[in-house]
Amino acid sequence: MAKECVLIKELEAPVSIPCAVGDSWEKGSVLKISDDYTAAITAGDTDPVIGIAAEEKIANVGTQCSVYLRGIFRGYAGAAGVTVGMGIITDTATGEANELVDADLNSEHLVGTALATATDGETFHFLLNPFGIQLA
Repeated sequence: MAKECVLIKELEAPVSIPCAVGDSWEKGSVLKISDDYTAAITAGDTDPVIGIAAEEKIANVGTQCSVYLRGIFRGYAGAAGVTVGMGIITDTATGEANELVDADLNSEHLVGTALATATDGETFHFLLNPFGIQLA
């Protein structure tokens, strides 16, 4: 995996969340929440993000993972880029793992807010503050 997020300012301590024993990811990976309160690596655009991995998860080792639910991070912009002050979403299906882009109109699963403007592949700071809303 590549383009993991880097913690800049811790706003809350990471929390322990269940995860599948067979899963693996790098520290700084963007994680989604799946059924039955389980963290997993993002796999698509607009995944329901729970947070960012506070430590590496090794496959077949453990069923708990440490996850940041809030904080200021440095991340990577996906193909559509990000704009300061805009809500951001995952771009995993169309971009590389961990890339983020401006949220589309009526996006229901925000990762947080861009704190800088960046184009494809550039790094930028963002506020991790996952938020899900049902718009339909």
